[in-house]
Amino acid sequence: MTFDEIHALADLVRRRSGVIVDVDKTYVIETRLAAVARRAGFTTIGELIRELMHKRDETLTWSVVEAIASTETQFFRDRTPFQQMRDDILPALAARRSGPVKIWSLGCSTGQEPYSLAMLADEEGGRHPGMKLEILGGDLSERCLEKANSGLYTQFEVQRGLPARLLVKYFDKIDDAWVLDPRIRHAVQLSRLNLLTDIRGSGPFDVIFCRNVLSSFDPPTRKAVLERLAGVLATDGYLMLGINETVASPAFRAQPDKQGLYVRDPAFQAAA
Repeated sequence: MTFDEIHALADLVRRRSGVIVDVDKTYVIETRLAAVARRAGFTTIGELIRELMHKRDETLTWSVVEAIASTETQFFRDRTPFQQMRDDILPALAARRSGPVKIWSLGCSTGQEPYSLAMLADEEGGRHPGMKLEILGGDLSERCLEKANSGLYTQFEVQRGLPARLLVKYFDKIDDAWVLDPRIRHAVQLSRLNLLTDIRGSGPFDVIFCRNVLSSFDPPTRKAVLERLAGVLATDGYLMLGINETVASPAFRAQPDKQGLYVRDPAFQAAA
C-alpha cells in the first residue's frame, strides 16, 4: 500500500462509519483487509484500495469499511458493567417500570455482549419476576451479525469471559462448535446499525451499552453521537461506556463510583 492509498482508505472509512484509522498501523489494515481482498479476487490489498477509488462498488466498499471498523468482543467483557447491571440497574428499573425494560447493545459485533445480557437476565429473573427485558443488538458489520444470529462459537470464543457454569447451562457442544440455547438467542433481536445515521427515531431505551466504540471516533463525531444517544435514552435511563471511556458531552453525567456508567443530565432536554 502506498501513502496515498492508505490515506484514501482512511478517509473513506471515516466518512462512512466515523471510525478514525491509524494510518501508521499498516499491519492492522493489512490483517483486517486480507480476507476481503482474497474473497474479492485481488492479489494485493493495494489492488483492492485502487478498485475502491476508481469504481463505485457499494458492496465492496461496505465490506472494506466493516472489516476496518470491526470491534473486539467477548462474553461478559470486563465484568464490571454486568455486575452493575445485576446489582444496581436491574433492581432500580424493576422498581420503576411496569412495562418491558429495553436494552440496546451498540457495536455488538458477533453477539457476545447482548447474549451475555440475555443470560444475565435469565439468571436474575427470579429476583425480578415481573420484569421483562427486550434486548436489541446493533452493529455495522453484516458478517458479524450473521455469526451472531447463528449462535455458533468456537472453543476459543466461549473460553473468553464465559464462566464454565454458564457454558454448561446455556450451550451445547456440536462437533468443534458450541451452540447457544435457542431460548437465549431468541431473546435478542439483532440488526445492522450505523451510529452516524441510524440512531434518531429509535428508542426510548432504558439502558444503552455503547462500550469501546466511541473511542474510535474523532471528538466532534463522538460528541454528536453521544447527544443523539441521549435523545433516545429514557430520562431516567442509563448509558454504559467502556470502563476507561469518558463522556465528551454535556448530555450526560457520571454516576459516582461507577466505572463507565452515566445518566442523562436533567438539563439536556431543555438545551437540545
